[in-house]
Amino acid sequence: MGVLTYTDEHTSTVTPSRIFKASILDSHILMPKLLPDAIKSIEFIKGDGGPGSIKQINFAGGFVKHQVEEVDAETFTYKYSLIEGMGISDKIEKVSYDIKFEGSPDGGTLSKMTTTIYTHADFELKEEELQAGKEKVLGLYKVVEAYLLKNPDAYV
Repeated sequence: MGVLTYTDEHTSTVTPSRIFKASILDSHILMPKLLPDAIKSIEFIKGDGGPGSIKQINFAGGFVKHQVEEVDAETFTYKYSLIEGMGISDKIEKVSYDIKFEGSPDGGTLSKMTTTIYTHADFELKEEELQAGKEKVLGLYKVVEAYLLKNPDAYV
C-alpha cells in the first residue's frame, strides 16, 4: 500500500464558527441548494452526522460515501474518509481528510485540510489528478464563503 499526504491552507474573512456550521454541520442541507446542478442530494445513511455516521453525496454523475470519524464544534475540526463511490477504485483504497478552521488575526479564518490518500500496491497518482482534486475542494470552499459573505446573518 502506498500513502500520499499533503496539506492545503486557505484564508477567509468569514469567522471559523460560520464556515464550520455552513460547510460541515449543515452541508447536507446547504450544498445541494448552492450547487443544484452538481450535488443532487446529501443524506445520512447511517447515524446523524456524528462519529461513525456515513453520509452519501449524490452527484449528477455518481455518488460518494463519507465515513465521519470526528466532528468537534468547539475546536472546529472535522475528520472523515471517502470510503466508496467516485474516487475509490482498484487503485485507491480510501482517502482521509482532516479539516481544521482556526481564527486568524484579522477575525477571519485559516482553513487547513490534510488529505491522505491510501493506494493499492505501488500505484502513484499523477500531479494533474492531485491538482484537479485540490481545485474541486477549493471550489466548494469558495462557494460556501461567497454565500456567507452575501448573507452575513446566516450561520451566526
